[in-house]
Amino acid sequence: MRVLIAGATGAIGRPLTQRLLAGGHEVVGLTRHDDGARRLQAAGAEGVVADVLDRDGVLRALDGVRADAVVHQGTALSRTPMRHRDLYPTDRLRTRGTANLLQAARQVGARRFVTQSFLYVYGFVDHGDGALTEDAPLGPAGGGRFDVHVAAMRANEQHVLAAPDLDGVALRYGFFYGSEPGTHWLLGMAAKRRLPAPRRGSAMSAVHLDDAAAATVAALERARPGQAYNVADDHPLTWTEYLDAVAVAAGAPPPPRLPDAAFLASPYLGTIITRASIRLDNGKARRELGWAPAYPSVREGMAAVAQTWRGGRH
Repeated sequence: MRVLIAGATGAIGRPLTQRLLAGGHEVVGLTRHDDGARRLQAAGAEGVVADVLDRDGVLRALDGVRADAVVHQGTALSRTPMRHRDLYPTDRLRTRGTANLLQAARQVGARRFVTQSFLYVYGFVDHGDGALTEDAPLGPAGGGRFDVHVAAMRANEQHVLAAPDLDGVALRYGFFYGSEPGTHWLLGMAAKRRLPAPRRGSAMSAVHLDDAAAATVAALERARPGQAYNVADDHPLTWTEYLDAVAVAAGAPPPPRLPDAAFLASPYLGTIITRASIRLDNGKARRELGWAPAYPSVREGMAAVAQTWRGGRH
């Protein structure tokens, strides 16, 4: 299969590219910078420089390119978003960027389109103690500026799943972590005992980047058209438990506890950490994609990440 990946040099794009190439597929990676294209070429992929928000520019850059499938992994996040405005560029990638990539998919002759969605497509609210399946309603959004982000995620999915001439698939990933700068930063902060945790914290689902990449390959090969899949590990946990796992992996004592209200100084991140509980059921991805996480929980996954983090410090 020849696969066009938008965001091929990003956190999930890198392991996805490596996994596809190792499986005998060909990869064309879209990147906004020449150095990204050079890295893709060095890895054995083809690099194309274009900004997915520039419709005409993308179509020009892909003139003469052919692909069997397109994967939209484009985000504008280089670190954990703290404020609502940190999400707005990614919101545009989920709306205008998705529309442009759908047009590009038709131009390159693709039949399948897999897009990156996120667990909060279900809404930035407390969903209770049960794990959500893909049949759960997408709402309520959460109110205020949270509605903007949820609307962008829903528009992304709707455009892809309803495309009449493409086999559209949406992957609702849990929180990413892995051998990348953001997770290494968390480990470093924990090692310095500068990583506080909420006393209670809300619940969430996470997924190691390597497992997310494996699920994406499985979706390219086996997903049913028009379907969404939750992609998360087997053990949802609270943010307090997540940060405790980071500390254990870093060889540090448990983080100091702060009142949940202290985290609301950051309205976006504070709401996620203390109020917007959500647990994902990954059963559909297991059954239909033949996928299972190599790291069933953050505890196993973070321990593996810590090995590369320690290696990078020396």
